[in-house]
Amino acid sequence: MEEKYPIGKFEFDGEITDSVIKQWINEIEMLPKLLREAVSDLTNEQLDTPYRSGGWTVRQVVHHLSDSHMNAYVRFKLALTEENPIIKPYKEGEWAKLPDYKLPIDVSLSLLESLHIRWTKLLHSLNPADMDKTFIHPDSGEVSVGKNIGIYAWHGRHHLAHITALCNRKGWQLNH
Repeated sequence: MEEKYPIGKFEFDGEITDSVIKQWINEIEMLPKLLREAVSDLTNEQLDTPYRSGGWTVRQVVHHLSDSHMNAYVRFKLALTEENPIIKPYKEGEWAKLPDYKLPIDVSLSLLESLHIRWTKLLHSLNPADMDKTFIHPDSGEVSVGKNIGIYAWHGRHHLAHITALCNRKGWQLNH
């Protein structure tokens, strides 16, 4: 469980206040920099090491983050511009098997950096009424924009922890 969920599963039972939202947006904003620092000195062999037995490689985790966060960005835009839209889930495990997941990680790091600039610009512009807008996830049910900000702040930390925990276990030098 620890290797699969090194920071635990997403949980938040408190009130989603302005300060909570600002903290979550800051975490989303910082992820590309922290991710690039975590992987910058890794060799191809290290990038192709699974973070846990049966888990994705570091390379797959990096590519997954860009795919997942692109999907999240679109989901936010749908929730903000449509009335409770039903979003389309995707099979992330199958996506991780596609040939683009073998590309150099800089492709996804650069994509993530650009995406997060746009995403956090959007998130910083939201007002309290926007936080209550929702979308329907076929598996998870109704999700508010406010809660989804927290989910994706956690998601970035979750996968970053997969990489940093692996580096720590293996004694690989972290660049920070």
